[in-house]
Amino acid sequence: MTNQPNSLNSEQLQQLQAVLQSEKQWLEEQLEANDRFGLNESLRTQTGELSAYDNHPADLATEMFERSKDIALNENRERHLTDVTVALQRIEKGGYGLCDTCGAPIPYERLQAVPTTLYCKEHVPDPHSSDRRPVEEQLMAPPFGRTSLDELPEQNQFDGEDAWQIVESWGTSNTPAMAENPNVSDNYNDMEIEADEQVGYVEPFESFLATDMYGQHVTVVRNRAYREYMHNGEGEGLLEPDPDAESDYI
Repeated sequence: MTNQPNSLNSEQLQQLQAVLQSEKQWLEEQLEANDRFGLNESLRTQTGELSAYDNHPADLATEMFERSKDIALNENRERHLTDVTVALQRIEKGGYGLCDTCGAPIPYERLQAVPTTLYCKEHVPDPHSSDRRPVEEQLMAPPFGRTSLDELPEQNQFDGEDAWQIVESWGTSNTPAMAENPNVSDNYNDMEIEADEQVGYVEPFESFLATDMYGQHVTVVRNRAYREYMHNGEGEGLLEPDPDAESDYI
């Protein structure tokens, strides 16, 4: 890498230096004024509790979230202060305004927008950082990631999706607008993931025929699968009379 002469004139350099010095002063004052976002005090001091373990876990969770946010904000401000300090040192040493990678002069307009930059536009490290995704997402696609086995051939064992379906059957905060199927009816049960999937049985009648532990005394459980079975004309009254089968169908 061969450094080329800096393209900035003295007036431009003075303007950028003044901006950096003002930014440095503001950052230092802000970090000092708020005790680095309150990180100089312990969580116990901030909450006023004798212990972090109390009878209000939700309150403690809120405090932990706020503490994590303060740490992130503080780290971001400290990193910015470091970048400003480095830029001012480069001005003193005569290396300011030159790309760290190729040594070419960085345009004045770019330095006005990002006074702390060390790179020209062509050599910005990872210019698409917003496109980077957490590594965990590799296990989350397709939905339920590596625990979803439905897409595998000849696979019918209990998997992550089945576990969620059981939990979901007890209710969620979803509305029809958030349903997997955008054409879902007004029945909230139809919003569940693969709501029409037969969970725990292969043939519908397996879900509503029951016996005792000896395989005797067959009875009928009039569940949703039974109603649909009868409504579709697949049964003939089965083992017990059900005069309201049609009217009870949901």
